Amino acid sequence: MATSMASQAAARGLRTATSKHILLDKLKCTWLSPRRWLNLQEYQSKKLMQESGVAVQRFYVADTASEALEAAKRLNAKEIVLKAQILAGGRGKGVFDSGLKGGVHLTKDPAKVGELANKMLGFNLTTKQTPKDGVKVKTVMIAEALDITRETYFAILMDRACNGPVMVGSPQGGMDIEEVAASSPELIFKEVIDILEGVRDDQALRMAANLGFKGPLQRQAADQIKRLYDLFLKVDATQVEVNPLGETPEGQVVCFDAKINFDDNAEFRQKAVFAMDDMTESDPTETEAAKWDLKYIGLDGNIACFVNGAGLAMATCDIIDLHGGKPANFLDLGGGVKERQVYEAFKLLTADPKVEAILVNIFGGIVNCAIIANGITKACRELELKVPLVVRLEGTNVHEAKRILSESGLPITAAENLDDAAKKAVAAIKK
Repeated sequence: MATSMASQAAARGLRTATSKHILLDKLKCTWLSPRRWLNLQEYQSKKLMQESGVAVQRFYVADTASEALEAAKRLNAKEIVLKAQILAGGRGKGVFDSGLKGGVHLTKDPAKVGELANKMLGFNLTTKQTPKDGVKVKTVMIAEALDITRETYFAILMDRACNGPVMVGSPQGGMDIEEVAASSPELIFKEVIDILEGVRDDQALRMAANLGFKGPLQRQAADQIKRLYDLFLKVDATQVEVNPLGETPEGQVVCFDAKINFDDNAEFRQKAVFAMDDMTESDPTETEAAKWDLKYIGLDGNIACFVNGAGLAMATCDIIDLHGGKPANFLDLGGGVKERQVYEAFKLLTADPKVEAILVNIFGGIVNCAIIANGITKACRELELKVPLVVRLEGTNVHEAKRILSESGLPITAAENLDDAAKKAVAAIKK
């Protein structure tokens, strides 16, 4: 039970690793798939690629049916693909509450694009990766549909085992690369990149050959590989994944679909990229918490957790569960917390109607317990806290913190340790 609670919190909330990192040991691959903090729509990733000279389909973006129709006419393409833009996979098999089936449609008639867009925009699209009620579609991408003769897989990612970037490719593209790695590891190729030297011509050509490109296409694919690496560096990416990197009947190498993950620590120098962050599909409470540098994930219980440190937060969730309670959230204050952040954290917790008690569990190493205590007393008074509050403090300046709480006159229940705190929080709910 405890393990499942920790895993749930970790999987939903620790957004510090890249999606689908491949830790390569010869031809063996281990895949990790946590969420990323920065979310870009498909058209935004395509725009970044286009700006770096990477070959992508011609496309336009529209937020009204009339704009979509005009975009389809401007494309002047033999066939057009219309894609609903949401941050979820499985769009092609999704269903709109307008009755339209599929978030991806092909047509040769520009007039159809307007009709289809009219049934997409403003309606909720439900896929296997969306919430039960789906996600409202506010934007559609209208792109030139190109035939694909052959599909390959290509990615550049940061690999700890290699202390830097690595190229990974397979001639088997357009499918889950995990399946290829498991069933045909000999079809997974890698090239370790010297971060100071960059991608060498011989490396790019060798990867292109391993992907199955021949003749003039091999040189063209090598050029795309080098451009993708330029993009990787330019935007401080942790991963650029292209699936498929395709070959057309006309003899062109095109990046048909791409996912870019970014280094969150590089936000200070990637203002333009992070300004594109689409937070409309994120939980409003998580979004508000992020403004104050708080890591918050809502759970389905009724005991709010107020903790510093991700590991301690998971342990707190687990021990509440162990004593028969249910945590209402995962909240990590972090190490450099200030009094204002404590106040804002309490605002988030008390705004949740499910919360019937709050458990504060602070181990002050970097954190000064007195700052936490001052923030708690301020929040309790100004927010007129109505639910029971159990506080366990340990570490830096803890004696001063306990004095502040005891002299506040507020109905705060002190706890000696985590086990005691969890017992008292659960008992408060049952009264």
